[in-house]
This record gives sequence, C-alpha cells and structure tokens, in this order.
Amino acid sequence: MNTLFDKIWDSHVVQIVKDGPTQLYIDRLYGHEVTTPQAFDGLRQRGLKVFRPKQNFFMPDHNIQTHDQDKPITDPVGRKQVDTLDKNCAEFGLTEYKMNTENNGIIHVVGPEKGLSLPGMTIVCGDSHTSTHGAVGAVAFGIGTSEVEMVLASQCILQQKPKSMRINVNGKLKPGVTAKDVALYLMSQLTTSGATGYFVEYAGDVVRDMSMDGRLTLCNLSIEMGARGGFVAPDETTFEYLKGREYAPKGADWDKAVAYWKTLKSGDDAVFDKELTFNAEDIEPRITYGTNPGMGIGINGTIPTLDEIPEAERAGFEKSLKYMGFTPGEKLLGHPVDYVFLGACTNGRIEDFRAFANIVKGHHKAENVVAWLVPGSHLVAKQIKEEGLDKVLKEAGFAIRQPGCSACLAMNDDKVPAGKYSVSTSNRNFEGRQGPGSRTILASPLVAAAAAITGKITDPRTL
Repeated sequence: MNTLFDKIWDSHVVQIVKDGPTQLYIDRLYGHEVTTPQAFDGLRQRGLKVFRPKQNFFMPDHNIQTHDQDKPITDPVGRKQVDTLDKNCAEFGLTEYKMNTENNGIIHVVGPEKGLSLPGMTIVCGDSHTSTHGAVGAVAFGIGTSEVEMVLASQCILQQKPKSMRINVNGKLKPGVTAKDVALYLMSQLTTSGATGYFVEYAGDVVRDMSMDGRLTLCNLSIEMGARGGFVAPDETTFEYLKGREYAPKGADWDKAVAYWKTLKSGDDAVFDKELTFNAEDIEPRITYGTNPGMGIGINGTIPTLDEIPEAERAGFEKSLKYMGFTPGEKLLGHPVDYVFLGACTNGRIEDFRAFANIVKGHHKAENVVAWLVPGSHLVAKQIKEEGLDKVLKEAGFAIRQPGCSACLAMNDDKVPAGKYSVSTSNRNFEGRQGPGSRTILASPLVAAAAAITGKITDPRTL
C-alpha cells in the first residue's frame, strides 16, 4: 500500500483484535461542552482517572454567545453544558481554554494555530469536523461520546481501519475561486456519500499551492462527502505555518521533528483503494441550492431540472427545493438574501477575513442584510485588529463579533429566522441548521462578501 495514511495509522496500532477492530493509540484528544459530559460521568461511574491528561485539551465553543461574553449564557441548557465542562476539567486536572479568555475559540481553529495539531499525529474529538486538523498532515477524525470516554481512560480507541482514497486537483485555480469552492465542487461531484468508508488524501497542484488556511477549509469539509477524514501531506507550507507556535517543537527538537515530518508522504508506488483526479479549470465560485452540501452549482449556473436527477432521488430533491423556496431550472444569481455569516471552523480564519475585507472595501453593507462576522478564535480577532481589517470592515458598515461557533448551528443566540435566506461560510445547510426554518446557502468568504454589499447572490468577480 505505502500510502501516508497507512504509515500514520500503522505506526499507532497497539494491537489488532482477531476478526475485530484495531486498538489505535491517540496522540491528541480535543473536547468541547456538547459531547463530553456523559464521557466524564462514565469515568466517575467506573472510578477511573484520565490516563494521560497532558495530551487532552478542551474548550467551550458551540453554546457561547458572540457578544457580551463577560456575561453568563442566557440559555439554561447551554449554560449548564459550559459550566459542566468547567467542573469536569477542574476535577480531572485537564487543560481548558475557558469562554472569554485569550486562548478560547472554536476548537478546530485553536488546535492548529497553537501548534497542538502536528504532522503524523492521530487526533480525535467528539465532533464531526475534527477532519480539519488533517491539514497539518495528521490522521484526524470525529468520534462519539462513548469513544471520548475510551480515549480519556486509555488514550486509545477501537476502530476499523478505513480504506484509502486520493483526490488530485490539478492545474491552477481561476481568480475568485477559493479552497471552499474546491470543497463544494468535490462534494457536488462525489455526492455527500461518495467517500463513505474512506480516508482521503488531497493532492495535486491546487492543494500544493494552497495556504494552510485553505487546506484547513478543504479538510474541514471531508466529512460532508461521507469520508472518515481528510488530510494533506506535510510540506514547506506546513512547516512554515507551525514554526514558532506555542506547542510546536523548539530548537533542536524542531529540526528533529521536521526531519521526521519530511518522511510523511505517500510513496511513488503507493496503491490507493480509490483515486480520482479533477481539473482546476472546471471550478468556479460555488453556491448551494439544497439542504445538503453536495447540492451545489457554479454561481452562474442553474439548479438542475427534474430530468437531470435520477428517478430514485427526485422525491428528496423536490422536498429540498420546496424547503428552500427554489424551483428546478432556476438561476440563483441575483436572488435576494437576508443574512450573511462569515465564520465557523470552515472559514473563521484570518485569510477569510482578509478576503471578505478585500471585497467590501470601498463599498457599504446592503440595508436589507444582517451580517455576522465572527472570528474563529481570539488570536484571529487580534490579527484582524493588528492588520487594520476591523477599520476597513467598520467603514463598510460591518461589526466584528466575539469568537465562537455562532451561526454555524442553532445552539446559541445567532439564529437565522424562519424563511430567511442566509449566505453562510459554514459547513452545513441542513434543514434548520442555522435556526428553525432558516434557509442556508453555503459559499466562500468572497461570495458572502459580495452578497453582503449587494443584498443578493452576486458573482464576486464582477466587483
């Protein structure tokens, strides 16, 4: 096989259960307030301690408000979950980056930016978008609450080894096309189940040319194709990004680490269970029209007609369009929007704010649009100020909110009202994902910015 996935996975195998799963050693466990309470309760019931506390890091992000974070959370369920995480971390002696502290943010933004996520690691979290950390060259995947308990107790997990897939994207992206558009394009080609059972290695010219922020976006969306996870082989871009970060190796340890990381690549003779190749020239800025991330089109395209949809999928297709208020064959360019959300673990990084600011500079927010601009961490918020992006955004009529998951999901105050259209840089457009009855159109920061200043779906390349 000789794939990078095999190398990392096999080097972490503790034992293989005959006719059963693999016991896999885990280098890093992340946790947030939603999927950990029962795991800690399980430890208490069995009288267990956390086996390797220094390898586990926690922070609240889903329920926290993105304004007045110095005040208690108003929702009683959300407040209880955050308070419970605080108590559990204190009781078990674990590192927690608490709400409204400089280290807090969305867990999948904070992990890489602190150098906690490193090449060659196995990384898990009770969250499906853990695949984000694969961008540094790690095998990272989401797990369930019972598995979180397993890792806390033993620093190991029982898993069936997934199959391996390589997706190559070759050529050069056209202006205005981002990593988010690449991911949305891949989902439309593979569908939301096309990578089920696989761990995906992203490769090719486009991936090599991507910044680390771009790779984090791409890997974040692996789960939306059904993949167990996705990753990029570490290279000079990876090393440059990680060097000097808080938890990255230092001095001689850094040199030793980089020497090892340089060996982390698939061999020339590597055999994948599946390999796909796409052309960068075929990708333009993308938007979704339905209620799963695979239901997408180029921004100048039209929603498919019923004839273009396989008969077995037509009922679901029609249900989805009815929810969204769209019709088959409709063009969405120029469709009015009500909300714009920039943020989430998909697009809440500094590069995303630079891109958004670049489009809105010299323009002004449309009167009919409510815009939520939410940094993925306090470090990102600090960079926004240091680079003067906050001034550019303020002049254009936008305000920066405080870090958190925000309007990615309806678990905090930032909910899109029923029937309203939201152009969102987040990762999911399921029914009610951003609020009961809300209608979500997934897009890149550039498309979101264009919608925010025109009040309608607009090709950012025309601005």
